[in-house]
Amino acid sequence: MKDTRYYALDKTSLLDKFQTSEAGLSTDQAKKRLEENGPNALTQGKKKNLFQRFFDQFKDFMIIVLLVAALISGFVAQEWADAALILAVVIINAVFGVFQESKAEEAIEALKEMSTPEAHVKRNGKLETVSSEALVVGDVVLLEAGDIVPADIRLIDSASMKIEEAALTGESVPVEKEAQILPDEDIPLGDRKNMAYMNSNVTYGRGVGVVVGVGMDTQVGQIAGMINKAEETSTPLQDNLNSLGKTLTWLILGIAAVIFVVGIFNNHSGLPMNELVINMMLVAISLAVAAIPEGLPAIVTIILALGTTRMAKRKALVRKLPAVETLGSTDIVASDKTGTLTQNKMTVEKFYQYGKLNDAASNITGADKVLQVMTFANDTKIQNDGVLVGDPTETALVQFGFDHDYQVEDELKKEPRVAEVPFDSERKLMSTIHKLSDGKFLVAVKGAPDMLLQRVTKLQKTADEVVDFTDADKKEILKQNKSMATQALRVLAMGYKIIDAVPQTIDSQTVENDLVFAGLIGMIDPERPEAAKAVADAKKAGIRPMMITGDHQDTAEAIAARLGIIEAGDDAAVITGAQLDQMSDEEFEKKVQLYSVYARVSPEHKVRIVKAWQDKGKVVAMTGDGVNDAPALKSADIGIGMGITGTEVSKGASDMVLADDNFATIIVAVEEGRKVFSNIQKSIQYLLSANLGEVLTLFMMTLLGWDILLPVQLLWINLATDTFPAIALGVEPTEPGIMDKKPRGRRSSFLGGGIGPSIVYQGILEGLITLGVYGLAIMFPVHTANDAMHADALTMAYATLALIQLFHAFNVKSTYQSIFKVHMFKNKMFNIGVLTSFIMVAATIAVPGFNKLFHVTELNLEQWLIVLGAGVLMILVVEIVKFFQRRAGKK
Repeated sequence: MKDTRYYALDKTSLLDKFQTSEAGLSTDQAKKRLEENGPNALTQGKKKNLFQRFFDQFKDFMIIVLLVAALISGFVAQEWADAALILAVVIINAVFGVFQESKAEEAIEALKEMSTPEAHVKRNGKLETVSSEALVVGDVVLLEAGDIVPADIRLIDSASMKIEEAALTGESVPVEKEAQILPDEDIPLGDRKNMAYMNSNVTYGRGVGVVVGVGMDTQVGQIAGMINKAEETSTPLQDNLNSLGKTLTWLILGIAAVIFVVGIFNNHSGLPMNELVINMMLVAISLAVAAIPEGLPAIVTIILALGTTRMAKRKALVRKLPAVETLGSTDIVASDKTGTLTQNKMTVEKFYQYGKLNDAASNITGADKVLQVMTFANDTKIQNDGVLVGDPTETALVQFGFDHDYQVEDELKKEPRVAEVPFDSERKLMSTIHKLSDGKFLVAVKGAPDMLLQRVTKLQKTADEVVDFTDADKKEILKQNKSMATQALRVLAMGYKIIDAVPQTIDSQTVENDLVFAGLIGMIDPERPEAAKAVADAKKAGIRPMMITGDHQDTAEAIAARLGIIEAGDDAAVITGAQLDQMSDEEFEKKVQLYSVYARVSPEHKVRIVKAWQDKGKVVAMTGDGVNDAPALKSADIGIGMGITGTEVSKGASDMVLADDNFATIIVAVEEGRKVFSNIQKSIQYLLSANLGEVLTLFMMTLLGWDILLPVQLLWINLATDTFPAIALGVEPTEPGIMDKKPRGRRSSFLGGGIGPSIVYQGILEGLITLGVYGLAIMFPVHTANDAMHADALTMAYATLALIQLFHAFNVKSTYQSIFKVHMFKNKMFNIGVLTSFIMVAATIAVPGFNKLFHVTELNLEQWLIVLGAGVLMILVVEIVKFFQRRAGKK
């Protein structure tokens, strides 16, 4: 918005600025401005189509190397079967990548849909109803209860007007609006009493105003622009995979180059140079295929997808797959207050009568005047289905009556309203007059305690006794009022009197005097019942919960203390948006760790808070439900929207949506995220140790001049033994104590926690055992013919390299714990995966016709026993290493 201080202009200056009048624009003026500035609608950011998102999947360095390997296999080595298999794996991976991306961005469309379809506007001095998209700056718009504000409007007249702005400002209760001029200084959005903002809701009263902003120049338009500009942050999972992929690929290319050069110089086979180059190129490709975990991206995607299914059953709906794992590494959970940590529903919490402060659950009846007054001086509409419609504060009072079996509708029929003095923001009181059965009249008054006490002369001391009101009584009541206010309760006072006749003139002077003080009511938007435990669980897991809200500082501080986010009275942990504006980015980044509660903040502040923590290397999760949360949700490492109370805008900008709006579900999701990371680690350990075993086997075979495994054999080993066990490891049960550990953070690695060293020694062990079986087969051949002897040895090496990986999959169930303590066969999917992989490998050797395709021979029983013995040896050696690791203090 070019100018946001319209609230400081008087009516004349405002009308002059926009060249309009109280009669509104003419049709020609409106038409000209619409042509110049465009419709009152939001613009949309560019989006990638399906083909663009598909081709984006081929930008990964590891995938590019595999594509090059496929081309060389096909066009140079004429191994078209190998090339086809490599391409198939790459394409399947790309399809999974497109699947994991979220649907086309819905946030801006949702903002558009929120726009009101019609507006009541003055044109040519007459009231007209036009499409909201046809509104232009300078239009004079009429607003009344039930309307959605169609544009940003500066009010020039108002009557008892209240607007609910929670989705925009985070304010938990409707804001009283008035047309008075405000000071020409920076005033927070929620305190601009003479402004009405697009897409907020008029809940009470009426008003007239001048349109000062349309489309992208509105506050909602600014948010839409921030959403369009927000950069998509890469998740820790994506960073880890990219880093791991690049490191592995360069390492593998280096090893392949060394083998190629060594093979050329050694030339054990005595081939001509041209054949030797092609042969060694084929060997290098074989090694690249063996070493590059081409199925890793697809396997990780499948594990994440399985995680989303489990999380959906627990009410956490994931829109972007990497979000499953990101939660597990979260350091900061920055939560909106209204509707997320609280219920977004005003509720009576305490009441004061007869000199005593009571909890809301305490006994109270219609004989107590405080209950009668709060429900009589009330404009709540009770629908046939029992739903309460009206101002949230007033509906809370009626609901309090219902909760105490007070039949409000029946009582109002017995003692109907005959007159009223409506609420206004100056006197802060509302009064209604009701006819009693004895012919007299009851005056029921509710409002601000300080204003009502000025009109009190009597005190309801007991249900049956009324006494004179003294200074001591007033002092005690004000003390109780202050006590409740410091607890962030919104306090209303109740008063009444009995009169013989209704005054001829109904106004504050004739009605609101000589009142009897009945009591006080304290209300609050209460915290969710499960939120405090969720905050405690988050802290136990090393996660820092924070509150970010547009609400007042006192309210935010009180709720945060009740939830355990801060200690009671810890003012230093609370900061307001105005204070934040006084800090430079550098100063704020130095002090950001001091604050856990942010009050009266704007959307720009939320994004700034998220960025400050991210600059410190922290993984930030942001929860929210309002339009104002959308930019921060998109900027955060993981945005968490609310499924029930959340706007479509916030859901569209989120990575994950809570179906039950339950803050505790976040902790469930964190546990699931940590479990997913742990299981991805297991899959990576399994895959990389297997690939390292393959690389070592090929490398040594080349150096020793032995026959080497062919690309088709290596591809089949990878396809058969990598996929199913690796996916099955992704659904391993949660290991104990996973929520007692600190968050891994952004800089964590898949190779951390002892995984890297385990991969190295286990991969070397696999390679050595495979080479040992090959050497044993050469030393003690079943066939004496040289070709048959080498064919058998190569087949046994092939079978050993494949099956030893399946045995090793059981080792990987835990990095340090014995497989006999981690329920070896509890995971049915794992058992089925291992069995399927075994059948796929065995079939290439045992099923007639497959031998030629895979260049292998049939093995006899003795040879199969040697192969199976090698697998058992793998388990035994790893178990011995784990035993000594546990003795050394590893857990």
